[in-house]
Amino acid sequence: MKVLHTSDWHLGQQFYEHQRVQEHQYFLDWLVTTLQQQAVDLLLVAGDIYHTATPPSSSEQQLYQFIKQAKQACPKLHIVIIAGNHDSANRIETAKPLLKQFDTHVIGRYDKAAPEACLVNIETEKGKAQVVAMPFLRPADVTLDTQNEKAYQQGVAQAYQSVVELCEENTAPIIVMGHLHAKGGTISEDSERNISIGGFDAVTAEVFTDKADYVALGHLHKAQVVAKCDAKRYCGTPMPMSFSEKNYQHQVLVCEFNGKACVSVNPLYTPRLRELIVLPKQGGADIDALCDEIEQLDLKSYEASPYLRLRLNASETDSQFREKISSSLKDKDILFCGIERVQDVQKHDDEMIFQDLGKVEKLNPLDLLDMVFKQQVDSEQDLPTNLADCLAEVLNTMEEEQNV
Repeated sequence: MKVLHTSDWHLGQQFYEHQRVQEHQYFLDWLVTTLQQQAVDLLLVAGDIYHTATPPSSSEQQLYQFIKQAKQACPKLHIVIIAGNHDSANRIETAKPLLKQFDTHVIGRYDKAAPEACLVNIETEKGKAQVVAMPFLRPADVTLDTQNEKAYQQGVAQAYQSVVELCEENTAPIIVMGHLHAKGGTISEDSERNISIGGFDAVTAEVFTDKADYVALGHLHKAQVVAKCDAKRYCGTPMPMSFSEKNYQHQVLVCEFNGKACVSVNPLYTPRLRELIVLPKQGGADIDALCDEIEQLDLKSYEASPYLRLRLNASETDSQFREKISSSLKDKDILFCGIERVQDVQKHDDEMIFQDLGKVEKLNPLDLLDMVFKQQVDSEQDLPTNLADCLAEVLNTMEEEQNV
């Protein structure tokens, strides 16, 4: 039996305000062809089908059209889709009755009172599979002991255990799906939210239990194994979701089973419609050098307009730099993705300091407040406890309002 593992499509994503519908369709068309050529029996989509909880209708149509085309190309294909942290559980669940007619099983949420809803039994011509289709678990979805600092991890483990124990220990493989951050996984610098609940942002691989014959994970955008086990994997995104991912080997994974045994896991590298260009490739440049690099760009070899991100030296004082860049970009078939200022100040680890608001957004709020306090008030004094407590109160209030 052949299983194809993919995740994190992020349909509906805008890349620096540029629509990606064409890129996503390019991938989905390739995926339909790949499913047919590889004679895949079961397709797993491990969460983050959409980029937001309220995707545009065009993105939903894109998903449904893909399912229709995949079933036309591979009539015996089964599909299992779980919700990720970007997805709306309700939106995913709404289409369940209709999609079931296409042998497509969607799981939007885990219910402690009905764990059997997350167990999908698949029967193909080449064999059976028991799929533990666990969607992204929020604190409200699991049992939490508020006195225990590892409460979330234990709640996740209990959730998986409640479904796995429903599986029959026969010749059918147990395939466990999840959308979370398993400890040891590498996080993409720009595009992944480091999920932190109760002070812990990851769970250990033990939560998947020792009964799992293959673990198909989503959330981390870089393809990688977990806990040094070839049968526990992130497949990563099918395309870059940020410039920090431009050098990733984006892929899907094809797993072959002989009875319960997962005998091979092979990557199939996804084609990229649009390339990502960063100028200069290293460090930053002054405005004249940057404009020269733009004008020397040869775009004839690109199948579609590439994305371009520029790095300008922070020391550049020319007030006309935006106009000069716009002039250099004129008549260039390129999708401009902004400028980041690069300061030529060396840190102890010899890394460049980037002055980009996108970087600031990823800082922990407490670290950001501490940084501002030291810069604006007293560089020698630690952040006062009363200020830290005030920030915590504000953050808690905001979180409560969002959950209402």
